[in-house]
Amino acid sequence: MKQERKITSYKGFDQDLKCRGFQYEVGKEYEIEGDIKCCKHGFHACESPLEVLDHYFLLDDCKMARFCEVEQSGELDRENNGSTKVASSKIKIKAELKFTDLIKLGVEWIKEKTSPANSKDSELNDKGGDSAKIGSSGDSAKIGSSGGSAKIGSSGDSAKIGSSGNYAQIGSSGDYAKIGSSGDSAQIGSSGDSAQIGSSGDSAKIGSSGYYAQIGSSGYYAKIGSSGDYAKIGSSGDYAKIGSSGYYAQIGSSGGSAQIGSSGDSAKIDSSGDSAQIGSSGNYAQIVSTGEDSVICCAGHDSMAKAKKGSWITLAEWEYNKKKGRHIPKCVKTEYVDGERIKEDTFYKLVDGEFKEKEL
Repeated sequence: MKQERKITSYKGFDQDLKCRGFQYEVGKEYEIEGDIKCCKHGFHACESPLEVLDHYFLLDDCKMARFCEVEQSGELDRENNGSTKVASSKIKIKAELKFTDLIKLGVEWIKEKTSPANSKDSELNDKGGDSAKIGSSGDSAKIGSSGGSAKIGSSGDSAKIGSSGNYAQIGSSGDYAKIGSSGDSAQIGSSGDSAQIGSSGDSAKIGSSGYYAQIGSSGYYAKIGSSGDYAKIGSSGDYAKIGSSGYYAQIGSSGGSAQIGSSGDSAKIDSSGDSAQIGSSGNYAQIVSTGEDSVICCAGHDSMAKAKKGSWITLAEWEYNKKKGRHIPKCVKTEYVDGERIKEDTFYKLVDGEFKEKEL
């Protein structure tokens, strides 16, 4: 009897665990009839965890999407454009993942795809051809690639990796890595501490799970995720999607229509582009928006925000409940920055249910 093929993949949902209106539940298995065709009919998920961020990331209400590890089986159909998206007739929702889990799995997925063990060219550096596979396991490696579709992996510390071709996949697990990519649609993952990652191409996907990461992207449509503490993230392209779950993150975005989310405490977020959507669920957040027509949501305790005239600010106030032994929400309030009652370029904090000016 032929055994049914099953693949592990990753799927995004809204806050209710729905996707395109269909309600899912963790632990349940679903089946659909009909001709399975990717992007047309079937249950869809991605084998690459970072690619899920193409479809679900920050939602319209500034909340983070939900993510699950799934198992796909039955009839399968894949995209043929370099994507890892798979459509299937059967899907099982195995387990829900935190955003930090998704980023770490994304880093591990890239490392696995680019590992020296999977590379026939593991001893070749400065590879100039397309579709190069380069692997290094030693410390202080210097690796360069100028061809398209390169796959580069390094597991040693202090690696320096550069790629100028499109569709590069770069993975590094060592500390102090310096990774640069100038091609479009790069997927870059680093799990070591103190990584420095830069990308100038469009549609880059960058994930880092180590501490003290410094991540910069100047291309459009970048998706940047960091789960380590003390991350510094900068993006200058339009339509950037930036997510951070570590503490003490410093996030800067100068492009328009940015979507920025932070769940760690003591985040500092600065956005100068218009129509930004900024959400923070951590405590003690400081959010500055100097672009027009932006929306800022601070759900954490003792957070503050300021914005330009024409923007909206939502703040939350919390109080300690002795009976429950924890802080509970006291008040949530939204105000329009009209330039008079609520001034522009002025920090506000929610105190006793009212917006109060706050000096740093």
